[in-house]
Amino acid sequence: MISETLQSQKNYFQTGETKSIAYRKKILKALKTELLLREDDIVAALKKDFNKPAFESVLSETAVVISEIELTLKKLSGWAKPKRVFPSLLNFPSTDKIYSEPYGTVLIIAPWNYPYQLALAPLIAAIAAGNTIVLKPSELTPNTSSLINSIVTTVFKPEHVRVIEGGVDVSQTLLAQRWDYIFFTGSVAVGKIVAKAAAEHLTPTTLELGGKNPCIIDDTAPIGLTAKRIVWGKFLNAGQTCIAPDYILIHHTKKEAFYTALKNEIDKAYSPNPQQSDDYARIVNTKNFERLQAMLTNENCVIGGDTCSEHLYISPTVIDEPDLDSEVMKDEIFGPILPVISYSNTSELESIILKYEKPLSLYVFTKSTAFYKKIINTFSFGGGVINDTIIHFINHRLPFGGVGNSGIGAYHGKLSFDTFSHQKAIVKKGNWLDLPLRYAPYNNKLGFIKQVLKWL
Repeated sequence: MISETLQSQKNYFQTGETKSIAYRKKILKALKTELLLREDDIVAALKKDFNKPAFESVLSETAVVISEIELTLKKLSGWAKPKRVFPSLLNFPSTDKIYSEPYGTVLIIAPWNYPYQLALAPLIAAIAAGNTIVLKPSELTPNTSSLINSIVTTVFKPEHVRVIEGGVDVSQTLLAQRWDYIFFTGSVAVGKIVAKAAAEHLTPTTLELGGKNPCIIDDTAPIGLTAKRIVWGKFLNAGQTCIAPDYILIHHTKKEAFYTALKNEIDKAYSPNPQQSDDYARIVNTKNFERLQAMLTNENCVIGGDTCSEHLYISPTVIDEPDLDSEVMKDEIFGPILPVISYSNTSELESIILKYEKPLSLYVFTKSTAFYKKIINTFSFGGGVINDTIIHFINHRLPFGGVGNSGIGAYHGKLSFDTFSHQKAIVKKGNWLDLPLRYAPYNNKLGFIKQVLKWL
């Protein structure tokens, strides 16, 4: 079935209908209409999958997707228009342009942590660029995945966009096919599997992965506001966010005050008993719950540490001074557990941060311009924020993506359109003049061409 789906999409792509800007706009408008009609259903599906609060579902999922469609519809004609560039004088007379053409048939594999937004946002871009698409949503959020399938089936011809649901076996079968482009969001481990499969056919990829995102607090940071912004960024979606702060590096003189402020902000956000809060999500499944629960073993939980396997609940938890070789510090946490490590000088910061692969995000809380500039220039990471967390994601003018182990490629806004487009260079040479310099016999032209090239 999968190979037949792929072939039907390749055949449909060759008809050229998806290359029409008018058609792309028409189908995106139809998608927007359907998504607005189904917003309550989307919020309900996310609630069923991991108790996601309606506010968070709108803020981080449905509103982001609608904003992406509206921006794309507004800008698509300009994005798709051939871009004229200044020609080389060696080609005089000529007109040079860059054409954005669709890759063809693309595979999008979406994650479970933001299962709606991280499926639909790249889908919108792939449609806008003129591709045909197979979308594989996460099997770990079955209610959302099923709803996405229903929406896509309602709006699109199956030869244009098709959703294929299933588990690891389905993903393996999909990756065994030959695609024109693969867009994957998920873990580093699976990202390496995707990259290996893509390499078999030299298929270009975007890999949106993750990492241990450091959050640095120096001795000048306002502790109350800092704690408030970290609580929001860390415990949103119960910490199941690829750009959430993974661990805190705080100046030793501020740690105790920080703990007091953290406890205060957690209580204000989720009440002293977060398990009863309607605003606190749950862990996606038993496997991830047990993985996170194991991280709490033998650790000093100064805040939280409560768990309930029946409801997949782990309270907002803060761990004091974990060993760098402990389970909680080995890999990306991806849950509501926040290790805090104190430091005295910047050399200690470097030894800790450089112990890990390049992260997807990095955060710095400080009043010192010199300090944050030093951090930005010292460490390599995908993107970050000074004096807040995760908000760089929402600006469509900023590229979103990792570096090194945290990802390959970036997207958002126009860059999303560019990601799913091949940039084709075209030179149109004029016939009214044909300079003889480049043609043989070369005779005594060498010295002259060297002089010409110096000025180009």
